[in-house]
Amino acid sequence: MAVGQDYIDHVMEMLEPLGEVTKKSMFGGYGIYQGGVMFALVSSEMGLCFKVDDATVGDYEEAGCAQFKTMSYREVPGEVMEDPDLLLEWARKAVTIAHVAARKKTRPFKR
Repeated sequence: MAVGQDYIDHVMEMLEPLGEVTKKSMFGGYGIYQGGVMFALVSSEMGLCFKVDDATVGDYEEAGCAQFKTMSYREVPGEVMEDPDLLLEWARKAVTIAHVAARKKTRPFKR
């Protein structure tokens, strides 16, 4: 089942304060990007998921959020989705995590 256009439009509207946020259709859902780096995804099974790391995964686990197919994305808690300020706080953390991970991937090999 594909993600509904109304839902993705709502998510994109809520994330507008992050600056240039874009979406790309992928596998019946969407990847959500900020500065060209994917920090979130929207899936038909789980809705909005944010990128996590060792420092933030506990917040998602404590809220009972499911893990997406990959360990690095977790479902956003319902109470976070209902609070625009809290959603942006969690989204900013996910953006930072995504950008740090992207820099690590592009770092040149040192001997």
